[in-house]
Amino acid sequence: METTRHDPIDFFLGATTPAGFKGYFEPLRREPGMQMYLIKSGPGCGKSTLMKRLARAAEQNGLLTQRIHCASDPDSLDGVILPGQHRAIVDATAPHVVEPDAPGADEVVVSLYHTINAEKLHLHTEEVKALFARNAILRSRAARYIASAGSLLLDSRRAEACSANFDKVRRYVKRLCTRVLPRTEGTGTEELRLLSAVTPKGEVFYQSTVQALASKFIVFRDDYGAVSRLLLELIRAEALTRGYHLITCPCAMHPDDKIDHILIPELKLAFLTDNRWHPVQLPGVQAVRCSRFLDRENLAGYRARLRFNERAAAELLEQASALMAQAKSCHDELETYYRAAVDFGKVDAAAKECIRMFELD
Repeated sequence: METTRHDPIDFFLGATTPAGFKGYFEPLRREPGMQMYLIKSGPGCGKSTLMKRLARAAEQNGLLTQRIHCASDPDSLDGVILPGQHRAIVDATAPHVVEPDAPGADEVVVSLYHTINAEKLHLHTEEVKALFARNAILRSRAARYIASAGSLLLDSRRAEACSANFDKVRRYVKRLCTRVLPRTEGTGTEELRLLSAVTPKGEVFYQSTVQALASKFIVFRDDYGAVSRLLLELIRAEALTRGYHLITCPCAMHPDDKIDHILIPELKLAFLTDNRWHPVQLPGVQAVRCSRFLDRENLAGYRARLRFNERAAAELLEQASALMAQAKSCHDELETYYRAAVDFGKVDAAAKECIRMFELD
């Protein structure tokens, strides 16, 4: 029998935001029927490698697989989710600590601490502690730059809001949803994922995930976010009311009060926000310029302020990414001490056991 192949699906589940680290690991745990596997270990002990092996095994078995990337190092994984099995394995250590509510009964803890030779590591205690401290300082500095950029972008959003015709937005959404979201008898459900994040590589946006999950794209071109914010809020509410399962993707800069994208895999439909931070470059999109909902003459009065905010925010985020790259280098050096003290034979055994537990062998 031929195995079904799925295109790669990549998300973030946490990122550094203007309010500090924001993660969606707890909401993942609360998704109906979700079985969580929580990996506990130090840096460089094989967590990401273990999860990559499990993801490959799942994909070879033809299972739909979501790879959850680390915003501090997008080449590493923070988790793997198998939606069809309602199972997820995640890095449950800082900054996204997840503790089991009912160990064994509800969550399975996958500890790799036993793979570390503490005596070897203890020889480098001072170096290890110094690197942990330096990494924390660099990440904290990067967070302050991101917070400053977030303040400027929020100011731009508020300026745009002063020129927006929100009644016109509401009427448009009602017509749009009537056309593209036929009512179902199902109950609306939702997953929370991040499609973009500020990383050591700059702003990363997983457009390939959109292409894997959708073939119809409605793209809202909005430079400042006030109009697209209301559009996506209204579409989300209507789609849930009409009984669809959504993958809702909050804005990485303002995750608590702004949605950037909504994916409805059942309809192969995506609603996307397009701006300079995550430009959407897809063929055959239905493009909606959010300027149609604005009083352009009134917005022109804010032009100098908006241009300053955009330039300054871009520079701040560039500096944040540079600091995150320094923090990653620091973390890489920290990992060398741990790798030298880890028994990777035991890590390999743990990986095989995880593959067995996921019934992928």
